[in-house]
Amino acid sequence: MARPPPPPARGRRAGSPRRAHKALPFPWHLSQGRALPPAAVPSLRGPSAPARPPGGSFEKTATAARKDVTLKKKTKNPKNPPAPLIFGGIGGAVCPPRPRPLHQVTAAGRCQPPPLPDGPPPRHARRVGACAHRPRRTTAPGALCAPRDRCLETGNAAMEAAPGKEDMPSFPREQEGADEKPAEGAQADRSGVQESKTSLPKESPTAEEQEEEMEQVESDTESIEGDSAEQDNSEVPLEAQKRPEEVEKKISETFFYNYEDIYSWPFVTEDSGIPINLLTLKHSFGYDCTRSVNLLLMDSQTLMYIAGNQVVLLDLKTKSQTYLRSTSGGGIGFITAHPTKQYFAVGEKGKKPNLIIYDYPSLRPYRILRGGTEEAYVSGDFNNAGTLLASVGSSPDYMLTIWDWKQEKIVLRSKAFSQDVYRVTFSADNEEQLTTSGAGHIRFWKMALTFTGLKLQGALGRFGKTAVTDIIGYVELPDGKVISGTEWGNLLLWEGGLIKVELCQAGHKPCHSGPVSQLVLDEGELVTVGKDGFIRVWNFETIDAADSVDDTGLLEVEPMNELHVGRNVSLSFMAKVHDSGQPVWYAQDSNGAIWKLDLTFSNMTRDPECLYTFHSGRIEAMSVSPITYLMATTALDRSVRIYDFISNSQLSEIKFKQGGTALTWAPRVVNPKGGVIAVGFEDGVVRVIEVYDPKGLPVLAGQTNTENAEINLKQAFKPHATAVTALAYERNGDVLATGSKDKTVFFFAVEDEYEPIGFICVPGPVQALQWSPPSHVKSTLLILCENGFALQVPAPIPEEQDTASTYQIKNLPTQYFHFYSIKSRIKLEEEIALREKKKQEKEKTKLEWIKQQQEMGKEIEEEEPEEEPKEEPLPPLYIPEEPSPILCGFYSAPGKFWLSLGGYDSGFLYHCAFSSNDHQEDPENRQDEPFEVIPIEDTDNNPIHQISFCTSRLLMFCGMQNGALRVYPLQDKDLSVNTLKEYWSFNVHDNDYGQIQGICSSYDDRFLITSGGDGNIFTFNILSPEDVHKELKAKIPSPRSGLEKEKATEDIEDPNAYNIEEVKQKKEYERIMNEAEEKKTKKREELIALRHEFLFLLQKNQELPKHMQLHREQYEMDHRIFEELDRQTAQRIQLVQKELAWEHEKCLIGLQKLRNQFRDSLEFDTVVVHAIQSSHQISTYRLLAMSEKYYQDKERPSWKRTVLKQAWKQAEEREIVTETRHARIFEGEAEKLKTSEVRKPITHYIESKREQIRRIVEKSDKVKAKIMKRKAEWDELYKSKPSDDYENPEDVRDIKEAQENMGCYKLKTASNYRVPEHKHMNAEKKVMQLTSLEVLIHKRKVNMNKEIMSLRDLKVSIIDEIKCLVQELKSIQAALDLSECLPLPLIPQLHPDEVPEKKFEYDSDILLKFKEEQEAKAKLQEQLEGSPSSRAFRQGFLRAPSIKEIDPMAQAAGARPMKIASSVVTEQQKVFEIEKAEPTEMELEILKREKIKNLYLQETLIKKINALVINFDAELRFLRHKKLKLDVQMKSADLRYITWYQELLILKNLEKHENLLQGCVNTLISEQEAIRSKLNSYLAQMEDRKCEIVKLQECEKALYANFQASLGENNEFAHFLTKVLKKKIKCMEKKEVGREADEEDENEEENDEESTLGIDEENSGSEDEAFDDSVCPKNCNEALFRNTIQLRQKRLDIEKALTEEKKVAANLRKEYNALVKKAKVVETSLDTADRELETFQWEKQQRLNELYVVVPLKLHQVEYLVNGEMPSDFSQALVFTNQSLEYLQKRIVDLHNEKIMQREIYKKAQEQHKQLVQDKKEMKIKIQRLEEKCNHLMMMKFGRLVDFEAVQAHSVNIRMEELEVQIMEKEYVHSQELKEWEERILDLQQQLMKLTKENTSKLQQLNRFCLEKQQLETKLPSLKNDLGVEFQGTQTTDTKEKARLESRLKHTARDTALLREEINLLSSKDGCLREELALLRRKDGCLFLQPSSPQDSETPTESFPVLTPETVTNGPSLP
Repeated sequence: MARPPPPPARGRRAGSPRRAHKALPFPWHLSQGRALPPAAVPSLRGPSAPARPPGGSFEKTATAARKDVTLKKKTKNPKNPPAPLIFGGIGGAVCPPRPRPLHQVTAAGRCQPPPLPDGPPPRHARRVGACAHRPRRTTAPGALCAPRDRCLETGNAAMEAAPGKEDMPSFPREQEGADEKPAEGAQADRSGVQESKTSLPKESPTAEEQEEEMEQVESDTESIEGDSAEQDNSEVPLEAQKRPEEVEKKISETFFYNYEDIYSWPFVTEDSGIPINLLTLKHSFGYDCTRSVNLLLMDSQTLMYIAGNQVVLLDLKTKSQTYLRSTSGGGIGFITAHPTKQYFAVGEKGKKPNLIIYDYPSLRPYRILRGGTEEAYVSGDFNNAGTLLASVGSSPDYMLTIWDWKQEKIVLRSKAFSQDVYRVTFSADNEEQLTTSGAGHIRFWKMALTFTGLKLQGALGRFGKTAVTDIIGYVELPDGKVISGTEWGNLLLWEGGLIKVELCQAGHKPCHSGPVSQLVLDEGELVTVGKDGFIRVWNFETIDAADSVDDTGLLEVEPMNELHVGRNVSLSFMAKVHDSGQPVWYAQDSNGAIWKLDLTFSNMTRDPECLYTFHSGRIEAMSVSPITYLMATTALDRSVRIYDFISNSQLSEIKFKQGGTALTWAPRVVNPKGGVIAVGFEDGVVRVIEVYDPKGLPVLAGQTNTENAEINLKQAFKPHATAVTALAYERNGDVLATGSKDKTVFFFAVEDEYEPIGFICVPGPVQALQWSPPSHVKSTLLILCENGFALQVPAPIPEEQDTASTYQIKNLPTQYFHFYSIKSRIKLEEEIALREKKKQEKEKTKLEWIKQQQEMGKEIEEEEPEEEPKEEPLPPLYIPEEPSPILCGFYSAPGKFWLSLGGYDSGFLYHCAFSSNDHQEDPENRQDEPFEVIPIEDTDNNPIHQISFCTSRLLMFCGMQNGALRVYPLQDKDLSVNTLKEYWSFNVHDNDYGQIQGICSSYDDRFLITSGGDGNIFTFNILSPEDVHKELKAKIPSPRSGLEKEKATEDIEDPNAYNIEEVKQKKEYERIMNEAEEKKTKKREELIALRHEFLFLLQKNQELPKHMQLHREQYEMDHRIFEELDRQTAQRIQLVQKELAWEHEKCLIGLQKLRNQFRDSLEFDTVVVHAIQSSHQISTYRLLAMSEKYYQDKERPSWKRTVLKQAWKQAEEREIVTETRHARIFEGEAEKLKTSEVRKPITHYIESKREQIRRIVEKSDKVKAKIMKRKAEWDELYKSKPSDDYENPEDVRDIKEAQENMGCYKLKTASNYRVPEHKHMNAEKKVMQLTSLEVLIHKRKVNMNKEIMSLRDLKVSIIDEIKCLVQELKSIQAALDLSECLPLPLIPQLHPDEVPEKKFEYDSDILLKFKEEQEAKAKLQEQLEGSPSSRAFRQGFLRAPSIKEIDPMAQAAGARPMKIASSVVTEQQKVFEIEKAEPTEMELEILKREKIKNLYLQETLIKKINALVINFDAELRFLRHKKLKLDVQMKSADLRYITWYQELLILKNLEKHENLLQGCVNTLISEQEAIRSKLNSYLAQMEDRKCEIVKLQECEKALYANFQASLGENNEFAHFLTKVLKKKIKCMEKKEVGREADEEDENEEENDEESTLGIDEENSGSEDEAFDDSVCPKNCNEALFRNTIQLRQKRLDIEKALTEEKKVAANLRKEYNALVKKAKVVETSLDTADRELETFQWEKQQRLNELYVVVPLKLHQVEYLVNGEMPSDFSQALVFTNQSLEYLQKRIVDLHNEKIMQREIYKKAQEQHKQLVQDKKEMKIKIQRLEEKCNHLMMMKFGRLVDFEAVQAHSVNIRMEELEVQIMEKEYVHSQELKEWEERILDLQQQLMKLTKENTSKLQQLNRFCLEKQQLETKLPSLKNDLGVEFQGTQTTDTKEKARLESRLKHTARDTALLREEINLLSSKDGCLREELALLRRKDGCLFLQPSSPQDSETPTESFPVLTPETVTNGPSLP
C-alpha cells in the first residue's frame, strides 16, 4: 500500500495549493505500525477526557455564522478552490487540518507565515519565513502568531491605539446562541500573541537587522492599511460600516475567544516533515511549591495550580488533570479567581504578556487583556464586586494596572515600586483602596477622583523605628487599617501609612517563628499562616483596637487557637472552600505538599491531612527503569520517589538525612528484575536501594501488604567528601563509576555487595560520566569536568589494583582534553566570509550593468577606480578568562565525543577527539580544539543542558536552559550540520528557572520524561495513541528471596563521617603507629635492662675501698662516642627547633596577644598577703589600667590655668595693639612734621593772630571747664540719688545667700519642685561625674594596693631576715647539746597567691612537668573516648614521646650526683670519728663559756624572730582593718556609680529632646539680644535725628534773628521784605512730610513753633499774588533786598533739611515700634520655651527619681519609729544627713537672734529717715530764697533774666577769629598757587613755541615728501596714493593738544577770579554771618555760599548784595 503524503509543516493555510514535498528523513518506523491518534495534540480534556472523533474537523465546532463567513471568503478566490488537505500518517490515519492556519515563531524568533498563493511574494515577506508583523528576537520557539489577516489588524491596532485608550478595534457582530468566537473574530486580539517572552538574554541587533526591521515596519504599514480595509469590507456588515466612528463599541457579554486560536503550539522547522504531534503531554507529576501563591480552588473538587507553561486543573475525586497552555510560551506568572468562581485570570510571562480571563467550568477564553506590563505578571486580584481586576508586573516596570476586564480596558495604571512586588489586593470593604507589598515595602493605594480625572495615588508605608522587612502577607481591615506580617514573625498594624503598633506574644515572643506568609479575615477572626508550620487564630477586636503602651512599640497579645500542621512544614498559602456546607482549607506547603485542614477548633476537628506530596524545589536527577514503566527522582529535599508513569501515580518514597544530587537506575545486566537504583547525595554518600513489590513477600500472621511498592536500602558507602554529581554503570554491568565535586572518580566492582576498586583524581569537579557504548571495542569512561576538561580512562580491573595502603589508582592510562574556545574564531571567519560575499555581489552587479550597457550599444568610459570605503576593522579574537563550563556530552566514536558548553561558548555542538600521545603533557597547559563544530539555532544564550537519545538513536532529545524541549530527528544515527537544522521544539517548564535537569525516554521509546529546576516532572507520548496506553501496565519488580529475613542495612547518617579513602588511610596510619609502638617498647625494655646492669656495677664500685674505686671517666670506653652522641643530639635539637620554628613563633605571638589582652591591661593583679601565725590575710584590688582618656582628663589644665593663659594672651594682644597704635601716631606726627617742613612759613601777623586766639580760647576754656565741672558735680549728685525701688547690692547679695542657705529642702518628687539652673544635669556632666568617681575609686584602690604590696615586700624581707637568723641559730645550736637546743622556729614561706607574677616565670623543668601532665590528661581522655588514634589521624598530629621515652639515661644521670654526694658525707663522718679525742680543762672552760654565750644568743635570736613575726601580723591586721573600711566605702562608691550610670542612660535617652529645647532657647536668646542691639541702635539714631532737628531749628531761629537785625528799627519795607522772606516755593511736599513728622515728634515746643511758622507762611502765601519779589521796590536798599533773597534761599534749604530729618525720624520710629512688637513676640516665645525646658527638666527629674538609690544605714541611724518600733515599710521615711539636721536646728536659733537684731536696726533707720525728711524741707526753703535773690539782682543789673553760662560761652566769638585766620592762610596759599600757575603757563607757552617750530619743520618735510611722492606716482601708477597720512595725523594731534591747553588755561583763570570773589565776599561778612557759617558747616545739613562749580558761581555774584564793613559794624550785636 502506498504511504499517504506526509503532513505539511505548521502554518499551512487551509485551501492553499499544496507544494511538492521533498523526501522526508523522519524515521516513520518509530511508530511501529500504530495509527496516529485523531487528537494527539494538547487539548483541554487531558488524558482521561474522550478523544476528538476520528476524521472530525475543527470547523465542526464553529458556529453557523462562521461557516457562512468562511464560505463567502472562499468563494471570493475562484483560483484557489477549497480543497481539504490529507495529512500523511501511518496506517492511513488522518490528522484533521486546523481551521485557520496560525503563524508560528521559529527558534530564531521570527514569525513563520503559511504558504502564500501563487505569484510573487509581497515586499514585506521577501525573506523566507518572514511575517508582516515580525516579532522581536526574544520570541520563544513554539509561540504562535495569529493568521496573517489577524496579524495585520493587530499591527494596525498596535500602531493606532495605545493601551488603555478608549478606541477599541471593531468586534464582529454578536451571533445569537454562539458559544464560541468565530474565526474572523480572532481579529479582536489586538496585541498579538507573538510578542512573548523567553528567558533568553537579549541580543542587540546588528545594523543590517535594524535596517531590515525599518523596511519591515514601512512595508507592514502599507500592507496593514490594505489588508485591514479589505478585511473590513469582507467581514463587517453594511450597518456596521455606516455606524459613526465616535460611538464606542462594547464587547458582548456572550463573546468568547477560541482557545485553539490563542494557545501556544510546538514549533516545527518548516518543510521538515516532523509531525506537530510528535510529543503530546501525558501527565504532570511535579508541583512548583516554591511559588508564593500556587494554589487555587474553584470548587470543592477542583484544585488549580501552575506547572511550567501549563495551568493544571486537578480533579480531587478522579485524580485526573486538565491542562491550559500559555498563549505566549513564555510561562505563567499568577492565577487568581473571580469572587463568584465563574471566571479565573491567568497572568502570563513573556514580552508584552497577556492576561487571560477564562470561563469556568467551560475553560473558554473569555477576555484577553494586553499591555499591562513589559516582562511578566506576578500578582493579580479581583475586587469584591468582580468588576475590576488589579495586576502588577515584574521588573523592569513593576506596573500596577487597574482593568475594566470585561471591556478589556485599562482604567488606571502606575508604577507600584522600584523593587520586587509580591502581591496586590483590593480592599474587601472599600473598593477604591488597594494594597501592594514586596521587598522592603508596603504601599497603600487609593483611586481618587481629581479635577483632572480619576487618579491612582499611592502612599508608601513608613517603618519608623521598626526594622525594614519584606512583607509577604497582609490583610485589609474594614476600617481601613492594614495588618501585615514580618520576616521575624511579628505582626504590624498600619494606620495612615505609619506603624501604629507591633504585635507579639507574651514575653516579647514572636507571633510566628519565621516569616508570616498570609493573613486572612475569616468570620470575624484573624488567621495568620506562618512558615513555621503554625496557623494561629487571633481576636480581631483586640487587634483592631491595639495601641502602643510604651516606647518599645510592642503590644503583647495571645492567640485564641492555634494549629501545628506538622514537622518540617512551611506554609506559604491557604485557600478556603465549602464542602457539603462545611468550611475546608487547603494549604500549600513550601516543603512539597498540599494539606487539607479543618480550622473549626472544636471537639470534632479533624487532624491535618496531607493530600499530595511532591519534591520541594529543583529536581536534581531522574532515571527510568530499563524493563518497565517506572521512574525514580531525587532532589535536595532528601527524598527519593518512585513513579508509575502509566497509571500516573507515585508508588513510594524514602527519605534520608541529606539531599540527593545524582541518580541512575541499574541496567538489566546488573539486575534482571530492574529493581536496583544507585543514588548519590550531597554529603558524598552513595546509596544502593531496591524497589520491590511487597505483595511478593510471605505474609506474616496478622499482617497484610497493601502498598504498591516499597523501597529498601541495600547498601550505603561513602566514596567522596562532597556532593556526588554523576553515576554510571559500565556497559557489561561490572563496574559502577561515581563522580563528585571533590575532583575524584571512584570505581566499584558490582556484585551482591559493591566493593571499592579505587579512585582517580581529575582536574576539576565532575559534571557527567558516560561509558562507551557496546559498539566500541574497548570499554572506556568519558569524564566531563565543569572547568572544561574531558578525560578518558579504561575500566579498571579489580585484580590488578593494590589497595593495601590506598585506593588511589596511579597507573591507570588517562587521556586528557582541555577545551580551548574557538567561538571567536568562528565568528571572525563568518564575518570575513560575509564581507567577501558582499564584495563578490557588488562586483557581479557591476559586471551585469556593464554587460547591459554593452548590449544596449552604449560606450562605457573608463573611469578612475573609485576609492573603496574603508572597512571596519575585524573584531579581535576573544578567549574567556574562565573556561566555559561543560554542560553535557556523549560518545560519537572511539576516542571522539560531542560537547555542549555554556557561557561564552554556547550556541554550538563541538566534536572533539583525544590525542594518542599526550601522556607526558601537563593537563593544565593543554589547549585542545574541536575538529568539527555544528551551530545550533537559537542557543547563543540558551544552551543545551541535557541530551538524551531514544533506544534506536534516531531521535535526539535536548533539554534547554529556558525549560524548552527539543527533538532532533537523526538520519544515519549520527550528528551533522544538516540533521540538526530541522527540529521540533516545545516550551514546557518555566522559562525563568525551569531549566531541564533530566530527560530520558522509556525502555520501549513510547514515552519521554522531563524534570526541571521548577520542580515539575512531565511525561509525554511519543507518537503513541491513548488507546494503546490503556493496555499498558507498569510491572513492579518482585523482591529478592530472603529479603524479609535480612537485617536492616546500616546507613551513614553522619555528614562528617569518613569516606572510603579516609577509612583506609586511618587504618594504615593505625597499623604504622602500632608497629612503631611495638618497636619502641622493645627498645625501652632493652635500655631498662642495660640501665639496671649499669647501676649494679656503680653500686659495686662504691662498695670497694676508695683507692680501688674507678673514676667516672674510666667508665667511658671512648669519649668520641659521647661526643658523637652529643653532636647528634644537638643536630636533632636544631632540627626539631627548625621544624617547630613556625609553631614556636605562632605560640609566641599567641602568648603575646594573651598578655596584651589579659595581662598588660592589668595595673594590679590580685595579691593575697597571709599572716605568719594567724589565719588573717589581706588581698589587693584587681585593677585594670585606666584608659587613655582618663589620663588626658588628668593632664587637661584646670580652669584657673586656662583663664590665666587667656588673660596673658589678651594682655599680650593689647600690648601689641598699643604699640601698633603708638607707632601709627608716631608715623603720623612724622609725616606732619615733614609736610610742615616742606610747607613755607606763614607770616608774622598770622602767628600773632593765632597766639591771640589761643589766649582767648584758653580763657574761654577755663570758664567752660569751670561750668562743666559744676555741672558734672550736680550730675554726679543726682546720679547718686537712689530711685524709689532702689535695693542695696549688699542686701540683695545677703538675701540671695540666705535663700540658698536657709535650709529649705524641697523633695525632688514634689510637684512644685523646680530644678535650679546650677543643678541642671545632662549626659556630659554626668559622664564627667562618673569619670571623676572612677578616677577617685581607682586612686584610693591604688593607694591601698601600694600599702599591701609594701606589706608583702616587708614579709619578703622578714622571711629573708628570719632565714639568716635561723641559719645563725643552726650554727649556734650545732655547738650545743641536743637537750639544750630549743626547737627551731619555722621559716615562713610565701604562698603562691602572694607572688602571682611567678606563675609567668618558667624554666625547662617546669615546661617538661607541664608537658607530662598534659600528656597524662590526653592519654586519660583517649582511653575514655575509646579510639586513641582517631583524633591524631583526623588532625594529622603525631604525639611527641615523653621525656622518659626520649632520654632514659637522664634519670640515671640526675641520680648519680646525689649518690656521690651522700658517699662523700659518709666518708667525712668516718674521718671525723677517727680524729676525735678527749679535751683538756682549759678547753672545757672555754667550751662552758661558749655554751653560755650560745644559749643567750639562741634565746635572743628566737625572741627576735618571734618579735618580727608578731609585728608583721600586727601590721597586717591593722592594714586589714583599714582595708575593710575602704571596702565599705568602695561598695558605696560602686552603688553610687551604678546609680549614676543608670542616670546616664536615662539622660542619654533624653539628651536629644533636651538639646532640641535648649537649642530653641538659645536661638531665642540670641535673637532677643540681636533685637535689643537693634533697638539700641535705633534709639541712638533717633536721638541723633532729634539733635539734628534741634540744631536745624536753632539755625532757623538764628536766620530770623539775623533778618530782624538787618531790617533795623522802623524800616518802611519791613512788611514787604518779611513777605519776600516767608514766600512759599514748592513747599506742598514739605508740609505733608512736616505734618507726618510732627505727629511723631514728642517736643511740644517744637510743634508750637512749627505751627506759628506755618501760620505765618499761610498768611504770607495768601498775598503772594499781590506783589512781585523779583524787583526791588523804589527807595528800598538793594543790598538789603538781596540779603533778604539770600536768607529766603537759606530758609528753604533749612526747611528742606528739617523735613528730611523728620521723615527719617518717623521711619526710624516705625521700625522701632515694629521691632518692639517683634521683641515682645520673641520674649513671649522665650518664656514659653523656658517653661517647656523647665517642665522637661522636671520630667527628667521625675524619670531620675524612679531609680532606686541604695543607702546603707546602721540601726542607730534609723530614727523613724512607729510606736517605739521600726516599721516594716520605710516608703514614708526620709533619708537625711546628720550635719544638715544639726544645721537646721542651729538655724532656728540664729534666725531668732537675727530677727531681734533686724528690729533694732529698723527702728534706728526709721528715726534717721524722719530727720532727713525735715532737713530736706529746710534746704528747699533756703534754695528758693537764694533763687529769688539772684533773679532780683539780675533784673536790677540787666533788666531781664540772663543765662550766665550762655553769656560766658558767647562772650568771645572764637569761631570768627579762627575764620579770619583761615582766610589769611587761604589767601597766602592761593597767592602761592597763583604764582605756580603763572610759572606753569610760561612753561606751557615755551612748549607751545617749541611745538610750533617742530610743526613748521615737519610741514617743510611734508612738502619734500609730496614732491617725492609725485615722482614715485609717475613711476608706479598702479600703487595707491596712501602716503603721508601718518604725518597729517601728527599735525592734527598737535592742534588738539594746543586747544586742550588753551581751554585748561581759561578754566584756571576763571577759577582764580572766582576764588578772589569768594575771598572778598568772606572778608566783607559780619560776625553773625560767620557764626551762621560755623553752625551750617556740617555734612548733613550745612549749606555753603560758595559755588560748587564755575557755572554756578555766576548766580550769587549777581543776586547777593555785597555787604560792606560798615553794615556789619552797624548791625546789632549779641549780649
